[in-house]
Amino acid sequence: MNSVKQYLHFVKPYKWRIFWTIIIGIIKFAIPLLLPLILKYVIDDIIGANTLSDTDKVTKLFWVMGGAFIIFLFLRPPIEYIRQYLAQWVGNRILFDIRDKLFDHIQRLSLKYYSKTKTGEIISRVINDVEQTKSFVVTGLMNVWLDLITIGIAIIIMLQMDVSLTIVAIILFPLYGFAVKYFFSKLRQSTRERSQAVAEVQGHLHERVQGISITRSFALEDYEQEQFAKRNNHFWEKSMNQINWNARTFAVTNTITDLAPLLVIAYAGYQVIGGSMTLGTMVAFVGFMDRVYSPLRRLINSSTVLTQAIASIDRVYELLNEPYDIVDKPNAKPLTNVKGKINFEDVHFRYEEEEQEVLKGINLQVDAGETIALVGMSGGGKSTLISLIPRFYDVTNGEIKVDGVDIRQVKARSLRDQIGMVLQDNILFSESIATNIRMGNPHATDEEVIQAAKAANAHDFIMELSYGYDTLVGERGVKLSGGQRQRVAIARVFLKNPPILIFDEATSALDLESEHTIQEAMEKLASNRTTFIVAHRLATITHADRIVVIENGEIVEVGSHEQLMEKQGSYYDLYQVQNLDNHETKTIVHK
Repeated sequence: MNSVKQYLHFVKPYKWRIFWTIIIGIIKFAIPLLLPLILKYVIDDIIGANTLSDTDKVTKLFWVMGGAFIIFLFLRPPIEYIRQYLAQWVGNRILFDIRDKLFDHIQRLSLKYYSKTKTGEIISRVINDVEQTKSFVVTGLMNVWLDLITIGIAIIIMLQMDVSLTIVAIILFPLYGFAVKYFFSKLRQSTRERSQAVAEVQGHLHERVQGISITRSFALEDYEQEQFAKRNNHFWEKSMNQINWNARTFAVTNTITDLAPLLVIAYAGYQVIGGSMTLGTMVAFVGFMDRVYSPLRRLINSSTVLTQAIASIDRVYELLNEPYDIVDKPNAKPLTNVKGKINFEDVHFRYEEEEQEVLKGINLQVDAGETIALVGMSGGGKSTLISLIPRFYDVTNGEIKVDGVDIRQVKARSLRDQIGMVLQDNILFSESIATNIRMGNPHATDEEVIQAAKAANAHDFIMELSYGYDTLVGERGVKLSGGQRQRVAIARVFLKNPPILIFDEATSALDLESEHTIQEAMEKLASNRTTFIVAHRLATITHADRIVVIENGEIVEVGSHEQLMEKQGSYYDLYQVQNLDNHETKTIVHK
C-alpha cells in the first residue's frame, strides 16, 4: 500500500474540494432517505388516520407531496450537478498532475532504462494505468465515503423506528465484510496481472507498427500474426482470470445483500400480524433496506473498481519510482562560457556491473576547436565513448573534463546545452520541418530557422516541398529521404550553435551524392568548434586534426591521416581494406 500513500501526495492539494464534494454528496444521498419516511407518514398518519376526514386527508397529502416535489424537482438536480462536476474536476485534475509528473520523469530516465524497456509499456502506464487511477479518487475518496455515510444515516433512522428490526437488518454485515476482504486480495493480484498483459500487447503492437516495413519486406505477416496471437491469448487468459474472481465476488456478496431484506420482511411481517408494529413502519423499513443495501451493492462494485485502481497505482509508481542513473550533485553548478577543451583521464566504462568493460583506460586530450575522428571495427567502443561526453551514461572509473571541470560536477542539462549531436539515425518528430529545426532553439525566429537551413544545405529542398517549412515530415521523418533528414538534423545544430559537436556515423547510411552535400555542411558547422566524428568511411575523415583508432575499448593509435598511413598499423590496414572494397565495387558497377 506504499504506492497508495505516495498517490495521496497528488490528492493532498485538492483535499478541500474533495471535502466539499463529500458534504454536497451527503445532501444528495440524504434526500432520497426521505422517501421511506414520507411513505410511512402517508400510510400511518394520513391513510390510516381514522380521526381525519377524507377532505383533511387529501389536504395533508397535497401539502406533504407538494413539499416532496419541490425538494426533488428544484433542490436535488443542482446538488447532483455540482457534486458530479466537482468530483470529475478533482479526478481529472489529479490525472493531469500525475501525467505531467510522469512526462517530466520519463525525460530524466537514463538511456539504459529505455534500452531494456519497451516504449509501448511506458505509454500504457502513462495513458491506461493513470486513467484507471481516477477511480481511486472518485470512487475511493468520494463515493465509498458517501455510501458509508448514507448507510450510517439510514441505520440511525431505522434505530429510532425499531431497534430489534434494525439488528435483523444488519445481522449479515459481518459476513459481507469477510467476503469483501477475502476477494479483495485475489482481485488485486489478477487485475495487476491483466494490466501487465495489456502493457505487453501494447508494447509488442507499438514495435510491430513501427517495423511494418520489415514485416512486409520479409513476408512475415503469418508469422507475426502468430506472435501477436500468443500475446493476445495471454491477455485473454489474464482477463478471464480477473473476470472469474470478479464474478465470484458479485455472486457471494449479492447473495448476502439479497438475503438480508428477506429476513427483514419475514420478521416485520410477523410483528405486524402480532400487532406490535404498524404497516407503515414495515413498509418504511423495507424502503430503508433498499437505501441501505443499494449503497452496499455499490460498495461491492467500488471494491472491484478500487482493486483495479490500486493495481494501476502500483504500476504507475513502479515507473515513477524508477531511479535516475544520471543525477546532479547537490552542489552542481551550470556549465557556461565553454571553450571546448576536453580531457579523458583513465576512463573505464561498463553498462552493467556484471558485464565486461567496454572502455578500458582511455586517455585523450582534445584542444578547443580540434576535430577528432574516432575509427575502428564495429563494437570497439567508439559510440560508447562519445555517449559519455553528454553524460548519457556516467564513467565507471576515471574522469571526463570540459575546460578542466569534471562533467559530473556540473548540471547535466547545462552540459548538454553546450553539445550538438548529429547521429546516423536522427529522430524527427511528426511535425513541420520548421518545428524540427527549432528543436535546436525553440525561441528562434523564422529568419534564424531559414539561415540555419541554408547553412545546412537544406533550404533548397525544403522550398521544393508542397508547404515549404510548414511541411509535416511524418513519424520519425518518414516522408523525407535519409539525406534530407540528416540536413534537417544539421540545421537544428546550426541553430543551437554549440561549442562542442558530435557526429556519430552521420553519413554512413547515405548515397555518395547526399554524403558529399552533408559532408560539406558538417565541415562548415565544425569550423572553430571542438568536434568528434565517429566514421565508418575513412575517406570522410582524412581532414581531421587527429584520428583515434579504438580496438576492444582501448586506444591503439593516434595521429593525423598522413602519420597513421606512414606508420602502417591498424589504421593503415583499415584504410587499405576499404580502398580495396571500393575498388571492387567500382569494378562490379563498371562491368
